[in-house]
Amino acid sequence: MDGLEIRPLKPDDPPVIAAAMAALGWDKPQSQYERYVAEQAAGTRDVLVATVDGAYVGYVTIYWVPPYFKTVPEISDFNVLPSYRRRGIGSALMDAAEAKVAERSPVVGIGVGLYADYGSAQRMYVRRGYLPDGRGLIYDGKQVPPMEMVRNDDSACLMFTKQLR
Repeated sequence: MDGLEIRPLKPDDPPVIAAAMAALGWDKPQSQYERYVAEQAAGTRDVLVATVDGAYVGYVTIYWVPPYFKTVPEISDFNVLPSYRRRGIGSALMDAAEAKVAERSPVVGIGVGLYADYGSAQRMYVRRGYLPDGRGLIYDGKQVPPMEMVRNDDSACLMFTKQLR
């Protein structure tokens, strides 16, 4: 896409991103992005931001030592503004994140929600070569035992991994 730039999160990005999320009705406060800036500075998370002609359009984070995977970096909190989807921005963010992870790890992990709003992401991850990790349903970062009922919300997901090298 013309005018697309993928760059690291900057300290002045949190209010811009939080405002874009609030405009969509999503509960992603400015404090979340301020925490990401601090985690990026500490080396525990990297955040890649997509802009088109300088305007914010999406981001993805790489959590280097996530609680679920522990030794496998996890791509997480991946968002592209709805008006910019299906233009290659998500793929460009994923390409950049996977390349960054490949510099440090042969494997990357990712989680995906289970309800229909995540359908495009589910298909994208499979097309990109991600495979379920085989632990079944995960809720709030913990494996759900057989026959236990959980709510199908953003905390319910399947976790995937991909060999990068």
